[in-house]
Amino acid sequence: MTAMRLLRELQENVILALTAIRAHLLRSGLTILGILVGVFSIIVVMTAIRVLQANLEKQMSQLGTHTFQLQRFPAIQVSGDANTWQKYARRKRFYIGDVRRLAERATLATAISVVVQADSAEAISRFAKTNPNIPLSAVSPDAFATRNWVVAEGRALADPDCDGARRVTVLGADLARKLFPYGSAVGETVKYRGINYTVVGVLEGKGAMFGQSQDNFLAIPIDTAFERYGRELSLQVQVQAADEASYPATVEQVRGILRAIRKVAPGEDDDFELISNDSLVSQFRGLTENLRIGSAVISSIALLAAGVGIMNIMLVSVTERTKEIGIRRAIGAKKRSIMAQFLCEAVVLSEIGGIIGVGLGILAGNVISLVLRVPPVIPFDWAAIGLIVCSIVGILFGTYPAWKAANLDPIESLRYE
Repeated sequence: MTAMRLLRELQENVILALTAIRAHLLRSGLTILGILVGVFSIIVVMTAIRVLQANLEKQMSQLGTHTFQLQRFPAIQVSGDANTWQKYARRKRFYIGDVRRLAERATLATAISVVVQADSAEAISRFAKTNPNIPLSAVSPDAFATRNWVVAEGRALADPDCDGARRVTVLGADLARKLFPYGSAVGETVKYRGINYTVVGVLEGKGAMFGQSQDNFLAIPIDTAFERYGRELSLQVQVQAADEASYPATVEQVRGILRAIRKVAPGEDDDFELISNDSLVSQFRGLTENLRIGSAVISSIALLAAGVGIMNIMLVSVTERTKEIGIRRAIGAKKRSIMAQFLCEAVVLSEIGGIIGVGLGILAGNVISLVLRVPPVIPFDWAAIGLIVCSIVGILFGTYPAWKAANLDPIESLRYE
């Protein structure tokens, strides 16, 4: 019974609060705007970061399952420090001989591949030609497993293609459609930098990433690239573990073998980068930490200013409704009821701004998802935090005006003009 009475009292207070807000729309709107800006600034940043993180995780998921990558340079590098860049530049390249020794000794890995973007140029078929920016990937046969490439037509590159440095290629889905719009590309010829490559396969499409097609490329055997471009190509190594349970052990085994091959002394840092989904996401979070802190500071300042505005508007409201308070006290309203009424009004005022700020922040943050062509993200945790903070702001800055209203002298209030 008591719970029902409290619920009815809360409902009545919310209705009274909305009525008071409607009665002074301009004044209330300006106060709501302050709350809205504070909540919007944090929600839009968090939503945008979540969208970028989801896109990053999607990009990493394009690798085969339980796969990690080895390379000279970090995946994300924003520092412009010349010494830092030189540190990475001084690292030894990954050479094919070292990778093959790694493949012989890494017993836990199911596939070890090498991948390198060797060139970017125009691709020509007997039907069409492309812009001069088509990337040429040089790969070993295991790259089809480690990069999660699925062959839609024809076949994948095989060991004999590499051993014989054959001039064969597998096309991405978009490039195949562009060069061979009237039929299958398999068995046809593609000219690239004056060299004819026979198409032996076409891959299934993977869609766009960061607004760019992932299917607009051609892949050739790594040994063919060595013959054409020399052996100084900077290789990336990709390693696939058997399953999730063996993944950590595979990482440690490969790290140990590679340190031995590259003669890294005990106690020294690795002279290569080991990139996995977790490490890349952690690095991304570290890079965005300052952005999150900055948006939190801006939001705090905006909410503090909005809280002062709530206090001011509530004090004005108490003054304007002094006689109403006196009448309510005269007919038996308790101090608790008066205080609850004005406190509820402050919270409702704050929550209206919070709800609008959360909605606009999510919409604005997801503009990036439209640009990157990834599913929209709704940060439910930050939306809840934003609304909770709005309630706290309303309670903190509405308490004094509510206390002042509850402690007005009933007799003096009735005489107030």
